[in-house]
Amino acid sequence: MARILCVDDDPSILTGLKAALTVKGHQVFTAQSEDGAIAAVAEHHPDAILCDVMMPEGTEGFHVVWRLRQLEDEALASIPVIMATGVHDKTELRFYPNDSEGGVNPAEFLPIQGWLDKPYSNEDLWAAIDKVLGG
Repeated sequence: MARILCVDDDPSILTGLKAALTVKGHQVFTAQSEDGAIAAVAEHHPDAILCDVMMPEGTEGFHVVWRLRQLEDEALASIPVIMATGVHDKTELRFYPNDSEGGVNPAEFLPIQGWLDKPYSNEDLWAAIDKVLGG
């Protein structure tokens, strides 16, 4: 199956993601920071990245995406990214338009391929991963 990099500052979330994705046959790598994520991309060449938005440095997840897209290696710079956030569940702040605004592609707002709103189910996680992997 695929190599997935999961980026989150919460070790318990990473443990849960690793369990949920390995049961589907994926190889999972983890990172807990922006720098750790970029290092893991270079080392493991993942097929997809699941990245939390809010980490210790604020919106550090966005910085992961911006740095990733600037890499000289096109294969690494174009890895599909799914952003995960709990902000939408706790506040009125939105990082992307809601469904009522219709037909919006996540990449219109950030060079990513999908969003997951926390809390999300394993089924939603698997569907998002399958979608970005072309399955």
